[in-house]
Amino acid sequence: MTAALTGLTALPGVADAIDAAREACTQLRWHGALRRRVPEVAAESRVRGARASAFLEGAEFPVDLVRDVIRGARPLNHDGPEERVLHGAIQTTAVTEQLTSVVLSAPAQALARLHTAAAADLADPEQLGRPRRAGESAAELRDLGEAPDAATAGARLRGVIELIANAQDEPGILVAGIAHAEVASVRPFTHGNAMVARGLERLLLQVLGVDPTGAVVPEAGYSRHGGVAYQGALAAYTAGSPEGVALWLRHYADAILIGAAEGTAIADAVLAGRLKRA
Repeated sequence: MTAALTGLTALPGVADAIDAAREACTQLRWHGALRRRVPEVAAESRVRGARASAFLEGAEFPVDLVRDVIRGARPLNHDGPEERVLHGAIQTTAVTEQLTSVVLSAPAQALARLHTAAAADLADPEQLGRPRRAGESAAELRDLGEAPDAATAGARLRGVIELIANAQDEPGILVAGIAHAEVASVRPFTHGNAMVARGLERLLLQVLGVDPTGAVVPEAGYSRHGGVAYQGALAAYTAGSPEGVALWLRHYADAILIGAAEGTAIADAVLAGRLKRA
């Protein structure tokens, strides 16, 4: 698989985009706040990541509200559709912190827990933590076209699991990008696929050493460009052409670049004492 993944860097513009994203993450690691105050920076990264992830699902909330909900200073009503989406985004981003020790050894378990977090308020309880079964559909990400049937989606998900299980031998930044695109494009779950994909990317970037402190906010990169551009890049990947895969990887790399800048802004604010503790 290494040759196949590294071969992706030969696609137009991909190598430069990936190198720029990787370098931005490396530079962030040297920030002064990441010497002694990693937990504060990582906590705020998850706050902003959850807000951006919810935004991509059509639910927009002020960052102060999201921060207060996460630290227990404000309750979140789950009755409205936007509130349910925000709750899923918060839970998905939060659970990544708990999965760093298991995702490489038990990727199927990690995916199940990510889905349970993302879709707890969206799917039937019986559908949580497992892929779609025959007859079950995923009415999400319609701009990508019709989702594959359950058998095809399940097979592709097993491919993602295999990729993650062997990820330590692969370029981590490419593993995270391809895993994200695969989960989002094949939509193996009835609900919450894109949130699972973004949570998985965040998790893999951390455990594979691209962003070991969890300071980067890749979700902010996608939200900066907007949901239309995000789904358009995923649709290009789903089409399967080399040009489409390249478009997605450039979009993904740019999201990491923006996410690293967001992480730097967070670290600056932590050092300056401008952030409440989450």
